[in-house]
Amino acid sequence: MVLEILDKNIISEIKQIMNIARENVARHINNELLLAYWQIGKTIVEYEQNGNVKAKYGEKLIIGLSKRLTQELGKGFSRSNIKKMRTLFIKYKKSQTLSGDLSWSHYCELLSISDDSARSFYEKEATNSKWSVRELKRQIATSLFERLLLSKGDANKEQVLQLAQEGITYHQPQDILRDPYVFEFLALPEDKPVLEKDLEKALIIQIEHFLLELGRGFMFVGSQQRITLGNTHYYVDLVFYNKILKAYVLIDLKMTNLRPEHFGQMNMYVNYYHGEVNDEGDNPPIGILLCTDKDIVVAEYALGGLSTNIFASTYVKYIPNKEQLIRQVEYVLSQNRESE
Repeated sequence: MVLEILDKNIISEIKQIMNIARENVARHINNELLLAYWQIGKTIVEYEQNGNVKAKYGEKLIIGLSKRLTQELGKGFSRSNIKKMRTLFIKYKKSQTLSGDLSWSHYCELLSISDDSARSFYEKEATNSKWSVRELKRQIATSLFERLLLSKGDANKEQVLQLAQEGITYHQPQDILRDPYVFEFLALPEDKPVLEKDLEKALIIQIEHFLLELGRGFMFVGSQQRITLGNTHYYVDLVFYNKILKAYVLIDLKMTNLRPEHFGQMNMYVNYYHGEVNDEGDNPPIGILLCTDKDIVVAEYALGGLSTNIFASTYVKYIPNKEQLIRQVEYVLSQNRESE
């Protein structure tokens, strides 16, 4: 009888208290474990240096430690794990620089990245966006760091450093842009054409993955959002709202190369949302044309006189070649250095 008259609010409040407590305990355990692994790495490096352990004996030391520690302490001390502990200390000389919001599993993925700037970027974004380990692995695999640099056009050293130190910052509409967008999570056939409606349907079904690819702060509003002008109906393929930029983001999917008329249509959509949909406090809408390929010259001329918040980008149905993207970034940076 007493159970029947219990206020649901008190049950809910107690559950919330316990959930917060469990999260705090888990975070504390994670931080202590991360610090312990860092200290183990520090101990190994100092032993090597003080004992003048030669490089050729380094692997034997790791093997010996793995066997003894596994016997005496149990799991968690495989050769690969001990190597990562050592690398953790080498890459993060101060334990205070480790993020308490990331787990050891996160750092195992981060330590696989040799470039310091790229590693720092993924660490910042994993923290800011609260990526799971699986999400972090996906962003590394799809070369998000390189794609963002290429999306900025003439990438330079300052942009590399800013991404490494701050992660993604949203100050202006073009900050949300990526080129290309990667839709490997849809598992679409690479060598077969896909209809626009089928691509749109697939993206909606996999909306969580799509939101991850779009970036931070995106909320899905709807698909095929109707715009009526006179007696004619038009439909925007996908509409999102970015709460960081406080702006609607309209996405039109094109299964062809970019055409000049695509910009005119998107300009109409953006103007309509600005005049009829925006609420007080909303910033001007952003339009993104997603196509299979784009001609930069065509885009420049087609955009002349139109809204500065309209952008064109490409998408691919598979993970792009990482080495090729890295070479592209290196080429752009080298061109930039030569012109200085």
